[in-house]
Amino acid sequence: MKILIIEDEAPAAERLKKLILEIVPEAIIPESPVSIKSAVKWLKENPAPDLLFMDIHLADGHSFEVFNEVQVAVPVIFVTAYDQYALEAFKVNSIDYLLKPVKKEELIRAMEKFKLLTALSSIQVQALLQQINAVQPSKELQKRIIIRYGDTIKMVEIADIAYFYTEDKINFLCTKENLRYPIDQNLDELETFIEPSLFFRINRQFIINISAIDKMLAWSKSRVKIVLKPICEHETIVSTERSPHFKEWLTGTSK
Repeated sequence: MKILIIEDEAPAAERLKKLILEIVPEAIIPESPVSIKSAVKWLKENPAPDLLFMDIHLADGHSFEVFNEVQVAVPVIFVTAYDQYALEAFKVNSIDYLLKPVKKEELIRAMEKFKLLTALSSIQVQALLQQINAVQPSKELQKRIIIRYGDTIKMVEIADIAYFYTEDKINFLCTKENLRYPIDQNLDELETFIEPSLFFRINRQFIINISAIDKMLAWSKSRVKIVLKPICEHETIVSTERSPHFKEWLTGTSK
């Protein structure tokens, strides 16, 4: 049995691979694609695997985009950290899912279900994607973020935020007035309720407001280095995978 894992976090991919081999020792598991681009390339250039494990959030977008680029006619088990809307859609469409960190007993259950599944057609996958896209826009965008630090509770208008970032596994926001506060939400969660035409996730560590861009400099590997305002001490470079989407976002043509 050949099983392909599409996962951009190496530790998570290795852990899942180890668990699978404990349950299915004969499984053949190739090196994991880490992005939409590399996943599409792998699926186009190799014989179809028997089963796919796919992380929902990849470095260059949602893994659902893979199905727009290549026909996938095999069972899929999605892996996610929190996405409640996707989970509901998966249940309706009889596609299994695992929550991170993946637990062995849940993986065993998923593999047992796999034995009962017939190969998913691309039409079924497209139906799933349409349901996900239909659900997400209905979620109302937030106008403010509530911050708690110590005994203090503060309200910050999202429109007044210059950028969000992660430092030492702690998430922060920085306002246009250069005030910085720790926040409870991680960057994945923030992406679900901030205005996508104003905010863009340039890499794993940063989501920026378009109004916070002071300068843009051409960088290596077709990337872009951004000078932010207020100034940020961390290097802010648009990742290679996100660069094409970043250029679309700048011009307002991204979907």
